[in-house]
Amino acid sequence: MQARHGRLDILVNNAGILVDDPTLKPSQQTLQALWRTTFDTNLFGLVAVTNAFLPLLHASTSARIVNVSSLLGSISEHLNPESFIYDFKIPAYNVSKTAVNAWTVRLAYELRGSKIKVNTIHPGYVKTDMNRKGEEQNGELEVADGARTSVRLALVGDDGPSGGYFYLNR
Repeated sequence: MQARHGRLDILVNNAGILVDDPTLKPSQQTLQALWRTTFDTNLFGLVAVTNAFLPLLHASTSARIVNVSSLLGSISEHLNPESFIYDFKIPAYNVSKTAVNAWTVRLAYELRGSKIKVNTIHPGYVKTDMNRKGEEQNGELEVADGARTSVRLALVGDDGPSGGYFYLNR
């Protein structure tokens, strides 16, 4: 890859699936069909893609990695009865996104002396197929609005943050 392309300036890890059965309790969700499938895509796939592209990212003069996560990965929000996600328990998806947040912090620490910035974003409740219920498209934000945080972090300057979690202008 490096011989053909030379470098990679921006990597956005945006793969994600939500296959939890909302009618089942966390302890009733199946290990293979739900937990492993979810983690294979939402976490292990992200780690594999990132590791595969790290040599090209290191070849860049100013590389950026943006990992798309979710507010649903926030442990503190799930513990806060005042949070609007407090009762929204989709265990495998939520825990996989918590792991993405933790991976981002660890990778940013590893790369702290390099020109690579690594951050996690929450796009918001975006009108995508993941949020579709039958024919109805659910979500509060259009795709372009949901992408704004990713674009901002992908273009952050060399003095910008690394290891952070961001949503819109926060």
